[in-house]
Amino acid sequence: MQTKPEKDLELRNKVNRETARLPWTELLKHFAQGNVVWVANSLDLVDVAVRISHDDKANISQWMSSGLIAKVSDQQAQGWLEANAELWACVVSPFILVQEQKALN
Repeated sequence: MQTKPEKDLELRNKVNRETARLPWTELLKHFAQGNVVWVANSLDLVDVAVRISHDDKANISQWMSSGLIAKVSDQQAQGWLEANAELWACVVSPFILVQEQKALN
């Protein structure tokens, strides 16, 4: 029996430990291969990674159709390159999920 994504604390902790801030320049090779996925700031990066790992098609499809996750566009990539941006990143093979740092209130 497979654990539900929201209950998979072991995977959630593993993904959280492996999440890091990386300069966009270190991700360019992966972007060129089409493997970098942008995650909107309104979503939790770790939660998205866990749900992708569990192949949670319902939530992933909803987020994609709502524009909350998508492959990184050329415009995003260019903007991050020009800004020398650092992004939060985590790997869910074969993808690297990235998220801009959330603004402090």
